Amino acid sequence: MASLLNLPSLSSLHTSWASSNCLTVLVLAPLTRQRSWNHVPQPHAILYYSQRTTKGGLLITEATSVSDTAQRCPNQPGIWTKEQVEAWKPIVDAVHAKGGIFFCQIWHEGRVSNTGLSPISCTDEPLTPQIQSNSINVTQFPTPRQLTTDEIPQVVNDFRLAARNAIEAGFDGVEIHGAYGFLLDRFMKDEVNDRTDKYGGSLENRCRFPLEVVEAVVNEIGADKVGIRLSPYSTWAEARDTNPKALGLYMAESLNKYRLLYCHVFEPKRKTVGEKCECPHGLLLMRKAFNGTFIVARGYGREEGNRAVVEDRADLIAYGRWFLANPDLPKRFALNAPLNKYNKETFYTPDPVLGYTDYPFLEDIE
Repeated sequence: MASLLNLPSLSSLHTSWASSNCLTVLVLAPLTRQRSWNHVPQPHAILYYSQRTTKGGLLITEATSVSDTAQRCPNQPGIWTKEQVEAWKPIVDAVHAKGGIFFCQIWHEGRVSNTGLSPISCTDEPLTPQIQSNSINVTQFPTPRQLTTDEIPQVVNDFRLAARNAIEAGFDGVEIHGAYGFLLDRFMKDEVNDRTDKYGGSLENRCRFPLEVVEAVVNEIGADKVGIRLSPYSTWAEARDTNPKALGLYMAESLNKYRLLYCHVFEPKRKTVGEKCECPHGLLLMRKAFNGTFIVARGYGREEGNRAVVEDRADLIAYGRWFLANPDLPKRFALNAPLNKYNKETFYTPDPVLGYTDYPFLEDIE
């Protein structure tokens, strides 16, 4: 089975950081930024991603829609048209020019869509308004439509084609978004999946759709180019499971059949906005069960990330908000230098500079 840690660039980077008393290999987590006009990536993303590129480092794009039915926000990127593929190419080239490894996260938002169209889901039950991750904005959602059994293969094919397009754009691989209350995650969770066909009911049935997506994408571009993001413990957007430990373990074991490059798991620090949920060892069973590279994300700091690697709870640590605000985060962690504070109010501002590419580097403030 392929492993990110077997890539020479990542191996050497891990060694150099370890010698600097910083054991973690930092990954740029996928972060929604909403700066792609009409779902087309823009030139300002070239600077944004290249600023955060370190030789040998892994970057994951913000969630990128697989089709025109998979749109959550007006300015999120897509990868289902030729125009979008061409727009991604110079962004990918800029990351590769600095020696980075670049994966495109592909998703379908499902029920968590507010574009005005009737969203598709595992259920036709409506979703209550949700506070966004910036803890400021509140999103309203239209009533979803339950996908028919015959429609699911088309969505699987959308993921397959998106993966093909990502490789055409030059990406090193794709990350399938199966987390955080979006379409694939909702099918897995027993408190929202109320289906009575082969995609609902038992744990095996609920995981069938996500695993069909995995199989299709692996067959299209190869297992060594595919990762997946999961969040069995997350309850955001009312996507809850009564036994997240069993769900996570089942998926980790099932994914081994497809020999994926990595599994990237989000473990929440909060059950809801403002409610803490400390569970640093909740993913240990998944980590032991999965045979590939294991990436974790949960709002880690420098020392927390180091400790997770030392205790063998993860291979790589994904950083989101701290990487957003500190484009040179690997250097700052290596030097144990102070960090810029992030500004939640500009997380989703459609400004091509403000809160996007204007965070200072360490040398700019020394």
